[in-house]
Amino acid sequence: MLGMEHQKNITETEAFINSLRSFSLFEKEGDIFISRSPGRLDVMGGIADYSGSLMLEMPIREATKVALQKSKSRIIEIISESNGEVLKFAMPLDDFFIDGKPIDYENARNYFNHTPENHWASYICGVFIVLAKEKGIGFNEGVKIYVSSEIPLGKGVSSSAALEVAVMQAVCGAFEVEIDSREKAILCQKVENLVVGAACGVMDQMSVMFGEENKLFSLLCQPAEIQGWVEIPEDIEFWGIDSDVRHAVVGADYSSVRIGAFMGYRIICELAGFDVKPTETKGLIKINDSKWNGFLCNITPSEFEQFYASKLPNEILGSEFLAKYQGTTDSVTTIDQNKIYSVKIPTAHAVYENFRVKTFGEILKSSKPNLKLLGELMFQAHASYSACGLGEFGTNLIVELVRENNAKDLFGAKITGGGSGGTVAVLAKKGSEKVIEELVEKYHAETGKVPYIFKGSSNGSAAFGVLKITL
Repeated sequence: MLGMEHQKNITETEAFINSLRSFSLFEKEGDIFISRSPGRLDVMGGIADYSGSLMLEMPIREATKVALQKSKSRIIEIISESNGEVLKFAMPLDDFFIDGKPIDYENARNYFNHTPENHWASYICGVFIVLAKEKGIGFNEGVKIYVSSEIPLGKGVSSSAALEVAVMQAVCGAFEVEIDSREKAILCQKVENLVVGAACGVMDQMSVMFGEENKLFSLLCQPAEIQGWVEIPEDIEFWGIDSDVRHAVVGADYSSVRIGAFMGYRIICELAGFDVKPTETKGLIKINDSKWNGFLCNITPSEFEQFYASKLPNEILGSEFLAKYQGTTDSVTTIDQNKIYSVKIPTAHAVYENFRVKTFGEILKSSKPNLKLLGELMFQAHASYSACGLGEFGTNLIVELVRENNAKDLFGAKITGGGSGGTVAVLAKKGSEKVIEELVEKYHAETGKVPYIFKGSSNGSAAFGVLKITL
């Protein structure tokens, strides 16, 4: 179970193990299972993952590490340390089971929503309920879990996915659950969708699982098809500059944009004459899509503009949409009947972003990539985010500062992940530390905020594997 990445990360791993030796949580005799998962920098793709888009993601240097030991008591006991903050949580494992059968996801979600101060633990404990429900895993022992994370929270670099994946790896290692890495990542998405209650796509979990150092991980989210890895040319680098404005996937803006895109797909399928069938779940439909295989991103920009764009409403009231179209194909979100949703712009974003990502990847793989064109594609992606309502003053300012420094070897920038704050990805010439520092100083002077700077990358959780030790 020892991944090859351990030899390269030996200093980091040894430091983590040494920190456990003076830790009173674990028994001295029992095996401890250690896993590691980095965050990710969303270079291109972002919120288009839920509509089937291609993604280009870079695993960052900062990571979450998990140590797990089985215990005789049927208790999940957790200590989490991040940025100097220590959180503790404990729950009986039996709270997830009734008469030996796992509770449903709604009850699991309500378990943590009942005490908001403990909601963070749902990312960890959700792994157990998902494995029980989806894979029939019975947990006859409890666990002690220690989490140590270097990934700043709320920065839009997948701290949540890194936590879920690292815990999933450690749990599967400790309980000898044989699941391939792709399925683990998909199960982690279920943790976030169904237990945590965040309507994220699978991009983050796959990226932090399969990322490789100094490469962009290429993923086609249909639903999770690995396309390979794109080498980052030696003369360029990607930076992440935090806006110091907290990002949250559970925010209403992200969900509304997602719902709007699925509404657009539903309307386009009606225009295309596809069969629509209701399901047992209210507001959820099934479409016999024989042309785009169920994914909005498979519509080309020219096809969208010529046949469908002019026929989509700019916005629509939830109740009006449900009365006319019955629902969408998205099982993760719920349409609010009293809310007005933007439709045309979120739909267009998904269609055009997929095209931008494909173009970006092809240019990057050429012998002499056109950096100005790459940068323009990033600027376009950012503008599209802003049109969707997912921009924010701080991230917009960073992007404009990059644009102003275009002559100083900064070529492009875009907001990352779910938007509405968080981090901006920046394309720069190799060795641009001084220019980045100057940009951050200007940002601080205008806002008073001190951004966190992400530089460098590391391998994903699959490369690290699971390390078994005794203290």
